[in-house]
Order: sequence, then C-alpha cells, then structure tokens
Amino acid sequence: MTDNITIALDSFIADNPDIERIEALFPTINGIYRGKWIPAKDIAKLANGGLRLPISTYALDSWGIDVDGAGLGIISGDRDGVGVPVIGSLARISWSKVPTAQILMNLELRDGANTPCPYDPRQQLAMMANRFSKKRLTPVIATELEFYLIKPVDRENPRPVPFHEISTGNLNNLDQMADFEPVLNEIRKACDLQNVLADVMIAEAGMCQFEINFKHVSDPLLAGDQAMLFKRIVKGCAKMHGMEATFMAKPFGDDLGSGMHAHVSILDHKGNNIFEGKGNKPSSNLLHATGGLLSSMRELQAIFAPNLNSYRRFAEGSFAPNLANWGLDHRAAAVRLPEISGPAARLEHRICGADTNPYLALTAILGGILHGLENKIDPGEPIDDSANNTAMQLHHDWKNSVDDFSDSKLAKHMFGEDFHRVYSILRRYEIGKMQTQISDIELALYLKGA
Repeated sequence: MTDNITIALDSFIADNPDIERIEALFPTINGIYRGKWIPAKDIAKLANGGLRLPISTYALDSWGIDVDGAGLGIISGDRDGVGVPVIGSLARISWSKVPTAQILMNLELRDGANTPCPYDPRQQLAMMANRFSKKRLTPVIATELEFYLIKPVDRENPRPVPFHEISTGNLNNLDQMADFEPVLNEIRKACDLQNVLADVMIAEAGMCQFEINFKHVSDPLLAGDQAMLFKRIVKGCAKMHGMEATFMAKPFGDDLGSGMHAHVSILDHKGNNIFEGKGNKPSSNLLHATGGLLSSMRELQAIFAPNLNSYRRFAEGSFAPNLANWGLDHRAAAVRLPEISGPAARLEHRICGADTNPYLALTAILGGILHGLENKIDPGEPIDDSANNTAMQLHHDWKNSVDDFSDSKLAKHMFGEDFHRVYSILRRYEIGKMQTQISDIELALYLKGA
C-alpha cells in the first residue's frame, strides 16, 4: 500500500514540477479543516507515516480550543495519530498565491494495527459504508449544497451583507447568475481541477444565494469528499473575487436558510436498484428505508443540525421541514421520494443545514436507511394524505436535540461509543459557552428597561 502511495505522489510531482507546497487536510468533527503545509520536496512524508496530528485536533470546539471533558487533549497526554493520504483527492488548487496542491487525510491510531481513529468523520463514513458492503449493498449518493456570497466580514462590518442587492425574485434567476458569472465560472473550473463532479448550478431563492448539485456516485466516501472539498473551493474562489462565501445555516434572519440535501438509492450485488418499484407505488424497500430515516430523525438531528444557528431554519412555514414526514415528490417533506419506479428510484433527505459535516450527515442518513431496512420500519402515511397529522415534531432547540442524541442507543450503535461520547460532550460544551453570550438585541431591549 505504501509503495502505491509513493508511486502516486511521485507521479503527481513529476506532472506538476512547479508545485511548491502540499496542504494536508484533516476534516474535523466541526467540519473545519485542520492540517499542515508540506514542502513539495518532502512529499514522501505522506507515504511513510511521517505526518502526524494530535487526535484531539478532531474534537476542538468551534473556537479551536481543547475541551477537557472530551479527555483527548493534554489531560491524557495529547497523543498523536498517523495521517494517511487519500490519493484520489490529490489535486492543484487555484486560489493560492504560490503553486499549491491539497490532499485529504485519514487519521489512524498508533496501535500497530492501523485502527481508524473513531473521531475522524471520514473514517466514520468509511465504517458505515463497510456495513453496507458486508450486506452486498452499495449506496449511490448525490448531494446538493446551498451557500451565500456576501461582502467581506471584518471587525468594522461584523454582520453578513449580500454582495449586492437585487430587487426581483432570485429563484432560478439567470440574470443573477450572469451578475456572478466570473466567480461561478471560477468555482466550476476549480471543481474540474479537483475532480469534484459538480453538475447543475442554480440561483436559489435567497439574495445572492446559490445551489450546486453533484452527480450521483456509487461511493459514499467520494460523495462526502466532494461536498467537503466543494465548501473549500467556494470559499477560496469567492476570496479571489473580493467576496466571502458562507455555508452558515441561517446567516440572515429575514431570508432563507441554506441546506444540504442528499439523494440516495441502494444497489444490490447485481447492480439492481432495490428501491425500484412498480407502477405508482413505492417499493417495500424504499418505504422501509424511509421509515428508518423518519424514526431516527430526532435522535440524529444533532448531526444534521450541529450548531445553535442551525435551528433557526426549522421555523414554521419555512422551506426547511419541521416534521419527520415523507411525501411523493413533495418538497415540504423531510424525506421526499422524487422517483419511485425505474432505475432512478430514490429518496431525498431534506433536513440537513449546509453547516452540517457531510461525512457525519451521510453516516447518519445511511445508518437510518439501514435501520429501516433491517427492521422493516413502516413510515406511516405520506404528507399528501390529509389524514396524516401525527408526524413527529423535529427539534427546534439545540440543547434538547443534543440531549436526545446523547441518550440515543441507536446513535451510539451507528457511530460507536467513543465518538458518541465525545460528540455529545463537545456539543454540550458549546451550548454552555453560548449561554454566556449576551446578544445585541437583549442589551437593546432590557439593559435600561429592566
């Protein structure tokens, strides 16, 4: 394996002799890239286990600080893990001032057995994909990601502002696409450069909001990689054009939130889509998979909506579903079935915010599908039926969502005890820290009036 990695790395440098550095990317629990810069001449470190990273890096809070309660930092010696390159992700980037390439990294424990680090989100998705593989099933996934292009934020201008205002409706607005043509073309080129399979790009309903659809791939890890890398691409390209990009779930209180939808079908060992139905009725497999997603949705919502801001999307009357329900080609549903017959039969999971960690979100979605298939869970009646008024309410409160995840035996089974414990501690720590922050509106309303 090491020899194959060395050959691939050497071949890349031979084809790109101008590259000066390699950026090693370790995507952490919070979806923030941590890592190191490596001089191109020292690229061999990637192949021989010479690149290490403290395991605690994966569980830093959103401010980049160790959480002692997680037990991974200095309190336990702050041990290293070994970085292992994901060779297929090695590619040039276009926004650096010097010729630069980047590569995604997995983390393994230094236990002599190459054990995947349980806190590595990419390894979590790999382990879930392996559960499907053992059942001779292959998930086929395509994600959709929404984002805003805004004016640069700094201390003098700390609040987000759309890069420019537009007075007409924005959804599918080709004029808005044309206004942003230079940066959108830059994003498209960067996707091609990094083998990110971007498909359709549209203007979304929010002001200066856009959405990218990715092509369906029969590799969950590739689907996760592409969503993670795309976030970096958009931010890098936006900066080149004097903008900032945000995947914050709800950057504007009076405008639409940004989500990440996932389309999923499942192939058997012969390549047949097990969700394919006949006529105008969903197959039993598709219904059971939907049932698994709905029955586990509240317990896993802390993955799909990981931050305080995430829960602003789940307001009544918003485009983000707030009930655990399903429907046939119904965009108000938490799980939409856009196709129920033919090889394109699939479900669409619609509750994730764009701020979710794609690896963890896909792990939870696939885990819910597997839970439904294994236990033949009935999803109940679709949203289209006027008699359906008993769907489970999704969480609107961050703390309750995290408590539900922490208490969930199913979540512990999906992610393993170590990850489940650390994720719960990390989220609760951030909740506690947020509760000490006084908002501007509180001061304006209560400082003098109380």
